[in-house]
Amino acid sequence: MIVVPAIDIRGGKCVRLLHGDPNRETRYEGDPVERARAFVDAGAARLHVVDLDGAFGTGENVGALRAICDAVSVPIQTGGGIRTREDVMARFEAGARFVIVGTMLIEAQALVQELLDQFDGRLIAGIDARGHQIAFRGWLQTAPRERDDLIREVAARGFERIVFTEIKRDGAGTGYDIEALSQVARLFPFKVTASGGARTLDDLRALATGTPENVDSAIVGRALYEGTLDLAEAIAELV
Repeated sequence: MIVVPAIDIRGGKCVRLLHGDPNRETRYEGDPVERARAFVDAGAARLHVVDLDGAFGTGENVGALRAICDAVSVPIQTGGGIRTREDVMARFEAGARFVIVGTMLIEAQALVQELLDQFDGRLIAGIDARGHQIAFRGWLQTAPRERDDLIREVAARGFERIVFTEIKRDGAGTGYDIEALSQVARLFPFKVTASGGARTLDDLRALATGTPENVDSAIVGRALYEGTLDLAEAIAELV
């Protein structure tokens, strides 16, 4: 299982939110480029960069994304505020290897299919849910779609990977939602990245042993910033 460190950027700084709530923010020392280099030095083989200003419609951090891509040699997957073809192109031009689309799955389905055909394997579906309810536009709106229906749809469309976040676990340090992830992995017979809830190495062990094999990677954020999980140790055990 690949451990993927998260770099969530708001106002040019590394932050973590509790349950995605913009009013429940923790800000951390060190700029995003410094964090990226440190994660790669510890052995990270991929990074997960989220533009929270883009997600909330309060700005964008494409420049910070570009700086991270220029600073490290590992692939970068990025999401947040990506709602148009121009948004997708800007992230690829900044150096991202993979672009995660979430809101576009709800609002721009025809465009998503065009982009899938154009960027074979480089578009990732972001499935963000509270239980069976899909959230989008920075998790501030609820879609009239059920989680499992959307997962079946993205599988049929040809996505090779989804990033699944159970929002109730995100930033809470209560462990991944193993039951939900197992259901998601059964419905989506390709690659699944788990997001939301890691605090200790035991949480990653539970994910690795408790979910189907196609759950092959895990995003970790707050646990790394607050020191409850050692990245190098986790990579050594799980990779």
